[in-house]
Amino acid sequence: MIKVTAGADAPERCSQAFTVAAVAVASGVEVSLWLTGESVWFALPGKAAEFELPHAAPLPELIDGIRAGGGAITVCTQCAARRGIEQKDLIDGAGISGAQVFVSEIMPEGVQALVY
Repeated sequence: MIKVTAGADAPERCSQAFTVAAVAVASGVEVSLWLTGESVWFALPGKAAEFELPHAAPLPELIDGIRAGGGAITVCTQCAARRGIEQKDLIDGAGISGAQVFVSEIMPEGVQALVY
């Protein structure tokens, strides 16, 4: 479980979360990536392409790698609602869920949760 709490407002932290998620998926780790706060914008088509950080992998490539490797991408219900984002607005493979689903995903034995 990787929870991203920052977007373009904290680019290094944001990029680090997506990078760790992509590397984990590429290494065969089952990954659930949760987008909260300003990071939810990256679940909309084209928004990741607007993100730039020198010496960092392009966000669209990281997202593609996460999705191609079977990683789940979930947008926080409240964060989406505050920004007027609905399920129909999201990239393929992303969903919207709330705290109850987040808690159910982090509680099983052996689950590691990283928050950026």
